[in-house]
Amino acid sequence: MGNSRNSVWLESAIDADVGLNSLHSYQLSYSKHFSLTIEGKTESKNAPELVLEKPLDREQQSSHLLVLTAVDGGDPVRTGTTQIRVKVTDANDNPPVFSQDVYKVSLRENSPPGTPVLKVKATDQDEGINAEITYSFRTLRDIGNVLTLDHQSGEIKSKDPVDFEISSSYTISLEARDGGGMNTECKIILEILDENDNAPEVVFTSVSSSITEDAEPGTVIALFKTHDKDSGENGKVTSLAIPTWGPTATSPTPSWPATWSRARWRPTCP
Repeated sequence: MGNSRNSVWLESAIDADVGLNSLHSYQLSYSKHFSLTIEGKTESKNAPELVLEKPLDREQQSSHLLVLTAVDGGDPVRTGTTQIRVKVTDANDNPPVFSQDVYKVSLRENSPPGTPVLKVKATDQDEGINAEITYSFRTLRDIGNVLTLDHQSGEIKSKDPVDFEISSSYTISLEARDGGGMNTECKIILEILDENDNAPEVVFTSVSSSITEDAEPGTVIALFKTHDKDSGENGKVTSLAIPTWGPTATSPTPSWPATWSRARWRPTCP
């Protein structure tokens, strides 16, 4: 629209008659957004002025079709009409919107680089450059070596193999920004799935320096613990075999005593 009060001057109608039979007034078809006035005249007599009465929203209606009627003062009255099409240009008044506020995804540890993780999607009701969206991580401190992001498509892939034993989950903030500078964020919760990639460890906590040859069977000669860095079933140590001691112990407890038998060393479970 043309001036400080959101209005625009329209071209005047021409009537070849003179006097009362000449141009008398204008009429505008009904519109809740526009009105017509001839109060502010220019050098052209009776030039109509189209005034914006209510804010326009391109996302609701991208154009408005009006009919302007010029009326003369004769009897009978004669009229002439013309159509006015108002095209509403876009303003960047809508931020991008993600399809979800929170995405929950998982990635198996030791997955090869380039493994697809997630593809985020944001939309913008504006048009043109105002609807062009780019994506970015809000911080790279924790995930810079874990994930890669295609800034145009929103596709996220693994970068380096992840280790469940270092971190079992990541919470990531992702930003979508349109070409006009408006932005919004979503949250990604990435769960790392454990793989059985760690062997159990046996740690002796107490060992007798010597034992007499006539020690009774069941004499405790050492204490040891088992530990597995994996989680869940992968972290449960269900048996321990020590060839030089003989049999395999099952259903272990966190601390096992190793006892003496006449034939061999053996671990037992209390």
